[in-house]
Amino acid sequence: MALLVIGSTGTLGRQIVRKALNEGFQVKCLVRNFRKAAFLKEWGAELIYGDLILPETIPLALISISAVIDCSTGRPDDSYAIESVDLQSKYILIESAIKAKIKRFIFFSFFDTFLYTNVKLIMFKIMIENRIKKSGLNFTIFCIPGFFQGLIPQYALPTLDQKSIWITSEASSIAYISTQDIATIVIKSLSIGQFQNKYLPITGNKPWKSLDIINLCQKISGRRVKQSQVPVFVLGLLQSFVKSFQWTLNIAERLAFTEILSMGYDANADMKELLYILKLNKNEIESLEFYLQEYFERIMKKIRELNHQVLSSSKNLSEIDF
Repeated sequence: MALLVIGSTGTLGRQIVRKALNEGFQVKCLVRNFRKAAFLKEWGAELIYGDLILPETIPLALISISAVIDCSTGRPDDSYAIESVDLQSKYILIESAIKAKIKRFIFFSFFDTFLYTNVKLIMFKIMIENRIKKSGLNFTIFCIPGFFQGLIPQYALPTLDQKSIWITSEASSIAYISTQDIATIVIKSLSIGQFQNKYLPITGNKPWKSLDIINLCQKISGRRVKQSQVPVFVLGLLQSFVKSFQWTLNIAERLAFTEILSMGYDANADMKELLYILKLNKNEIESLEFYLQEYFERIMKKIRELNHQVLSSSKNLSEIDF
């Protein structure tokens, strides 16, 4: 089976590419910048130039493709408006997939999107989900709560630097999961008919609140951090302010999504049936505790090595007879 991965250089996309290649799939990646995507070619993927903003590049990328895995999304620093990336371009992708008679279309969404229709990004997700369901394509829509990897800059790095960690409130509970585990589940699902035309959640083993993650980081690292809480109304004011400038509209839209984290966002689901069908054990899904433990151990080891090198260099300098 030949796969086309959209958003292949992103946090999730690259893990899906790696897993698919390891499982023997032929993998093609739609990329805008060949230099930035060179590592994918080194892994064994074929790079195809394409840009979701340029409709004419999409149909050509689907030639000889059996399945499309769309991991793409707009970013706050993109020069394109979020509507172009997360709505208009995806409509074109779906229409092109229909014409190319793609056998499987995989899309990623959020939990309980119907509760947050006031957030533009989520509204776009709902619209795309509806179009996929009416397309006639064999689809699987995976609902993702949040990645382990995103917790590193948000919690782990400030802990190491002993800087303040900004949080909103304790209303949200999220069962974060590693992108490697998501990739394993997604690639396995391609060969299972029971996953066709399904909307399925993928979550970690345990839901976490902000304070729980901060305490875990402190416990593992042995360092203390300051916690600073941002009232929801401040986010609202900031969102209103940045909307005043055309170049910050993308950031405003992302801030709107951040607000739902303080509204009792509960991203957790039972994956027993999913894991049973995939013949995976719950213990095979990596825990956040293990992930952060491994991360802090690697970083602390590197710090010790650098300190040792500095001390050795200082000693050698002191022995020089000027």
